[in-house]
Amino acid sequence: MTNNDVLRSIRYLLNVNDAKLAEVFALGGADVSAERVESFLKHEADDAYLACDDRTMALFLDGLVYLKRGKDPARPPPPMELPITNNIVLKKLRVAFELKDEDLLAIIAAAGFSIGKPELSAFFRKADHKHYRPCGDQFLRNFLKGLTFRFRRG
Repeated sequence: MTNNDVLRSIRYLLNVNDAKLAEVFALGGADVSAERVESFLKHEADDAYLACDDRTMALFLDGLVYLKRGKDPARPPPPMELPITNNIVLKKLRVAFELKDEDLLAIIAAAGFSIGKPELSAFFRKADHKHYRPCGDQFLRNFLKGLTFRFRRG
């Protein structure tokens, strides 16, 4: 998925406006205005569309973690992982929403997608691990859909 697609999905999930998304960016250390957020959220065919680069997306995901879990001033910020992959997005969402394996499996099932625990754990391994598996766009899209079901419907 593109960074812009992920932003659109998370905005819908959180049910927030552009100004609030700009605040999430700021929590992560990015200086992004509400107008720029609006450009990120536009359709690719729109003249005002602006692609969200990996660095900005990484800062947004860190800001999301800080929004949902709080920021410990005693701890240094996590190292930036670039380029942003679907696996990194999945990891950051897992941390932000404090999801356990059972939660992840339930969320995925709610979206009509089936996966086993070993397959799921492969997404969270380091890229050089022999059992690492890249997270596909379809899986991440379904995960975001299931996460939206869970948090927007109670």
